[in-house]
Formats: sequence, C-alpha cells, structure tokens
Amino acid sequence: MQVRVLGAAAGGGFPQWNSNAAACRRARAGDPHARPCTQASIAVSADGEHWFLCNASPDLRQQIEATPCLRPRHGLRSSPIAGVVLTGGDVDAIAGLLTLRERHAFTIYATAGIHRILQANPIFDVLAHDVVTRRSLAIGEAVMLTLPDGRPSGLSVELLAVPGKVPLYLEATTEPPPIVEGDTTVGAALSDGARRLYFIPGCAHMSDALARRLQGADAVLFDGTLWTDDEMLRAGIGSKTGLRMGHMSVSGPHGTMAAFQTLDVRRKILLHINNSNPVLLDDSPERAAVTAAGWDVAYDGMEIDL
Repeated sequence: MQVRVLGAAAGGGFPQWNSNAAACRRARAGDPHARPCTQASIAVSADGEHWFLCNASPDLRQQIEATPCLRPRHGLRSSPIAGVVLTGGDVDAIAGLLTLRERHAFTIYATAGIHRILQANPIFDVLAHDVVTRRSLAIGEAVMLTLPDGRPSGLSVELLAVPGKVPLYLEATTEPPPIVEGDTTVGAALSDGARRLYFIPGCAHMSDALARRLQGADAVLFDGTLWTDDEMLRAGIGSKTGLRMGHMSVSGPHGTMAAFQTLDVRRKILLHINNSNPVLLDDSPERAAVTAAGWDVAYDGMEIDL
C-alpha cells in the first residue's frame, strides 16, 4: 500500500492566509524549520497507478499539481484519481470536490450523513450524477474500493465512528454541540489485505472502542490539531478550546500521546495540525517531545509505503 500526504495542516493551512503569528511569519519567510503545509488529505494506492483520496481539501488543485502520481497521464483528459473517501462534512474535507467537476468518473464514498450534507447544497451538483457515483457506507461496513470501470482496486475501506461533532456551519445554536459517535465525523480504515492504515483527522477523545480498533495497526494518521486544549485562547487567536472544536490535544494526560502509549501501532503520524501548534516547527521543544514519544509529524509530500 502506497500513501502520499497531500496536506498536513488543519483548516486554513500553514501559514493561514490571515495569520500574522510568529510561526506563520517564519513559514512565509522561507524558514526551513517552518515548512508550509496545505490542508489535510492523503492519497492511497495498491498499485501505484490508481489512487483514492481521503478527504478533498480546498487546496486539492494545488496538491494534485504538487504530486506527480496524481497528474493526468493519458490522452487529452485523464486522471489516476478513482475515488474520494470522506471522513467528515467540514469545509476543509469537502470543498476540494468542486475541483473535480470536469466530468471525470470517480466514486465518492461516505456515510449517509455526510452524503446528506452534500445533497443539501446544490453547488455539489456540479459533480454530474451520470459521471460521479455516490456510494453510502454504513459504519462498520468494509467494501472494496473499485475503479471507474468496476474492477477491484486492491484496497478496501471501512468507516468507523469516532467521537466528534457536527460541522461548524451546521451548529444550530450558540451552545456547544454534543460530542457524539455518529456518522458525520468518522475515521477510515484502509487495507490491501496485508496491511491496515487508519486515517482519523478529527477525534474529540480516545474511546475504548476506538483504542481496540487501532491496536496492532500498521499506521495511523491521527488528529494533531492542537498541542494544548487552550492554546488558541492563550495566544489570543481564537475563542474556542480544542474540545469545543471536536479535537483532542496532542499533549496532556488525556491527550493523543498519552492515549497511544499502550497501543501497539507500528507507525504513528500526526496530521491535521493547526497553525498555532508548535509541532509544525522542526526546531521546537514540542516537536522534540513527539519525536521522543515515537511519533512522526506529517508534511506535504510525505511518502509512506506499507
């Protein structure tokens, strides 16, 4: 199984377009220890020829052009992209679908809840229904990802419930929405029959059920949004904690590093990293801490072969 990290950052990217924070200034200045990142997405393939995206970020066009294996190869119009697996309905997970509107055949795999979000907004009808297949998957249903001509791709996917909340633009009141295990925030388990990869860019806390699922995984790309729950509040750049946004923190007794300490996972990689999180900086103490704990920090263009 071949994996390419298309984007490692959380919504807004790094540097964020309207952020003048110190880390974003370093990235804009070309500091080699502050590498720019686009918004979180990966591409996965069993054969190196046909690729499936996990989430379609607003930066997708840029990501395709930066990734040779995703560029057109045959005829006047073509693409090796055979499908898109969606793990949520937030803008940074679905906006890139609009980039794929030029009548290219592929399949969108998502829960019924995420498909309803797409169906409720007519702008997504630019993905012509006679060309783009929409396939609803139940939580826990493992299916073979197929190529546009119906052949098996060699990869299977299963969507699994993770603790999360509804997308920000669907919050109905000013009150914090409940953290639930539903079908609008999910993780994706991908397998080629020999290896298991988990893509979980958003998770509010580590449940017992999720921990059991991750045990023994070959690789997990996991929510690395914030270093501490209140870092945006303390930095004066936001009014919400990480938990309020549906994300667990990397550090702390209830954070990601602590939650994975007892899990047998071959490779652990932080993804969906907010521009306020110092692990984005290669020379930060926080980066040293996650490295010492056995974690990698994703970056755009990262190659993972399982």
